[in-house]
Amino acid sequence: MSWLGKLVGGAFGFMLGGPLGAIFGASVGHQFDAGMDGMAGESFNPGDQQRVQMAFFTATFAVMGHVAKADGRVSNEEIGLAKRVMDNMELSPELREAAIQLFQQGKQTDFPLADVLRQFRVECHRRTNLVRMFVEIQIQAAFADGVYDAKEEKLLLDICAQLGVSRFEYQVIKGQVQAQHRFQQSGEQFHAAKSGSSKLEDAYAVLGVSGTADDAEVKKAYRRLMSQHHPDKLVAKGLPEEMMQMTKQKTQQIRKAYETIREIRGF
Repeated sequence: MSWLGKLVGGAFGFMLGGPLGAIFGASVGHQFDAGMDGMAGESFNPGDQQRVQMAFFTATFAVMGHVAKADGRVSNEEIGLAKRVMDNMELSPELREAAIQLFQQGKQTDFPLADVLRQFRVECHRRTNLVRMFVEIQIQAAFADGVYDAKEEKLLLDICAQLGVSRFEYQVIKGQVQAQHRFQQSGEQFHAAKSGSSKLEDAYAVLGVSGTADDAEVKKAYRRLMSQHHPDKLVAKGLPEEMMQMTKQKTQQIRKAYETIREIRGF
């Protein structure tokens, strides 16, 4: 059972502490307090999978709200993205409400972004793939309304800097997220040979390589991305189990992009 299920079942016996714990506690409120009753004998040490999952869940939705508000308003598209993430996680009504409250807290002008990111980085314990997944979700949130303005760019660069993600890596992730969005928009039946060069370019961008990359480079990029987004590996590192569906969708897009390139190149 995931930490979310344990929380609802009343068997989640630790407080995360710090700004993330305070934000999560405020979002869950009495439901969290009730889950703590009589659980003094059960404990989790810092770094345990459940603790990392809780930190990821809390930071994801709170920072998503902060990113959505970066341009001064939260659009229906950005709210829709947050709800789609919740739908993919198949949250219980209680925890869906908690996620909504986290999103709302992130929108507040006094949201302690630096403190939240500092604790989140510590809780992740150098799990780079987990941090990368977090950044991907936040970039998707910025793209949700179809406009990626200068304020959102500045905020996301700041988030990356605080999490130890280089500007180069940010640009790579950003390009992949943009390409994935276009790739998904093209529909389930994707045939680059019939759809023009722009879609083939998107397939390369999904893998993070240029059209001039040789076959070996394409294969290497594909294997690296599939490993980075492997659902079981990410859950083992601390991704909430409820987010597995999101990672499965990403691996499907990566696989389709690779298959499209293979079809054209014939390898």
